[in-house]
Amino acid sequence: MVATSSSPSSSLTLKQVHPQKIVVVGDSLVYGFGDPEGGGWVERLRRLSMEPGATGAVFYNLGVRGDRIAQVIERLDQEFRYRGEIRNRLPDLMMLSVGTNDSARVGRPLGRNYTDFEDFEHGIATLLVQARRLCPVLFVGMVPVNEAAMPFSEVLFYSQREQLRYKEATRLACASYNIPYLDIMELWLSRGECWWRDRLSKDGLHPNVLGYRSLLQDVLDWNAFQAAVDLQNYPII
Repeated sequence: MVATSSSPSSSLTLKQVHPQKIVVVGDSLVYGFGDPEGGGWVERLRRLSMEPGATGAVFYNLGVRGDRIAQVIERLDQEFRYRGEIRNRLPDLMMLSVGTNDSARVGRPLGRNYTDFEDFEHGIATLLVQARRLCPVLFVGMVPVNEAAMPFSEVLFYSQREQLRYKEATRLACASYNIPYLDIMELWLSRGECWWRDRLSKDGLHPNVLGYRSLLQDVLDWNAFQAAVDLQNYPII
């Protein structure tokens, strides 16, 4: 696929004469925690890009376990600038995924949010503005959690009710900045409780191997991803 984009926010149809470089920045969902087989959906994409005959995009996994919106904002620009290659060309596309950790309540089910909701709203707007100034952006949403497995690490209480608040704030912010948003939570919940519970690890927070396989497929099936990412000669999964 060969496309042009005159400015970072003008189009998500990208065409390059050199291999597309895509940075994926976020938390443990990007890092791939819980997938000892494939290393998560980003790592699975990276491995597809190295299959014999594959000539499309290459991926950089910049996920950090435990990151919240503030930490991603803090490291975003440096992560981007230091992922140049081939005569210091900068990445062509950024994918973001963060917010689950911000939504947790600390110490008890009705404790304070790990990140105050108003602070999160401000943070997500700051992150998206900063990201769009660097290159075109896609945003991958969070997976649902299993509340029965809480607390996580004996102190963090995640709930779908809080997730929905933070997820909606993210979705609306993406819409306001014309950034495609993949609503993974809505997709998974729509498939039924048995379906999504089977795709979570025992900790109730991270996808398991099956979950990351499903997450990868959801990303690959996403129209915005297909329009923006060069996947020439990638094997069919």
